[in-house]
Amino acid sequence: MQELPIQPRGLLWQTDFITPAHEATLLQIFRHDLQWPTRPGRISLHYGYTFDYKTFNIDPAIPYRPFPDWLIPLLPAREPRAPDQVCLQYYPPGAGIPPHVDAHGPYDQLYALSLGAPVMMEFRRGDERVEVDCEPRSLMCMSGDARLFWTHGIKKRKTDVVDAEGEGAKVRVRGERWSITYRWLREGGECECGDLRLCDTAQRRAGVEKEKRSVVALREAAAAAGGGDESKGKDGGER
Repeated sequence: MQELPIQPRGLLWQTDFITPAHEATLLQIFRHDLQWPTRPGRISLHYGYTFDYKTFNIDPAIPYRPFPDWLIPLLPAREPRAPDQVCLQYYPPGAGIPPHVDAHGPYDQLYALSLGAPVMMEFRRGDERVEVDCEPRSLMCMSGDARLFWTHGIKKRKTDVVDAEGEGAKVRVRGERWSITYRWLREGGECECGDLRLCDTAQRRAGVEKEKRSVVALREAAAAAGGGDESKGKDGGER
């Protein structure tokens, strides 16, 4: 994998992680062999531990679910061990996911494999916005700044504008998309980045209760801790 020469730093990328034929086989499995939730919109299946979308953490109440045979060849080989949690998601045309950062404490690096139709993913840090085109069969790894200090999400819309700032800008209609997200548990379950805006470990240490982690509460906690401007990171750079 190679790091993309863009902000946010720490975005690693591999084009064609699998072949088109392998992708076609997987889509057949996803469409016909798996039992999906029956609700509309974006839906998920979990393997290993189950991801909790309310806390962006692991749901300890749900037993570990072994990886199916079709998933084993898709595990990123560059990591020394298998992921602890894998999430398969289906996005119907127009579906999205709100901007978020996966909890810092429980999780380390984050991988995502895109399948089916392409989609634009938006990374945010303050007023900065960067869109990345998640092409089918591409594997992305979020590490460093991209993992910790930028939110990522997909807007709910039926079309995307591709190459919006270039001369060849065009409107692309969205289709059915699947993604496989891989997560590894962080050793010790503690993050040392110190970012009070986004880090659950820093928020807990500062005494900000989870249900009260509003912008005002975090700003007050940052000031009390001597953190200064909450929009700046540990190195003084804008977050």
